[in-house]
Amino acid sequence: MTGGRVPRQRTAAGGVVTRVEAEVVVAPGLAVPVPTCLRYDPVEPYAVHLDMQVHAGAPVRWTFARDLLSAGTTTWAGGGDVSVFPSPDPDGERGTLFISLSGEEATAVLRIPANAVVAFLARSERIVPVGEEHRYLGVANNVRGLFDGPPSRRPRFDGLRRRTDDGEE
Repeated sequence: MTGGRVPRQRTAAGGVVTRVEAEVVVAPGLAVPVPTCLRYDPVEPYAVHLDMQVHAGAPVRWTFARDLLSAGTTTWAGGGDVSVFPSPDPDGERGTLFISLSGEEATAVLRIPANAVVAFLARSERIVPVGEEHRYLGVANNVRGLFDGPPSRRPRFDGLRRRTDDGEE
């Protein structure tokens, strides 16, 4: 990590990459800045990626639903490993967004300016409008990928059971 920044992240042509000023909330009143990047790639139209540079190695990457991030800008959303919820300013404006990330070993709560997330989502929605994600899925390529490999390992379906040509189920 150089200069406290997330290294340049790659995304397919036409994707969105936004660096945000995030902080990990350590305790009430105590937060540590963490270089963070939000990414959206139309190749994965339902997903957003959040990359955090927490040490000198590769960024810590979380992938979750774009609609979860969007819903979390106005109300509590999520309930599994990722939850997103707003904390409005006293005057009712969108101020801060919290993203709770729970892994096997720990939970981290990020504090991010809501306006940066809303702008990121707006840019992603100009590329792939909400409700149109299915049009951007590479279904033909995904199905073709199921049948790649040597003929002996390609799936063969007999009734309700999946078998390969060498008899394995």
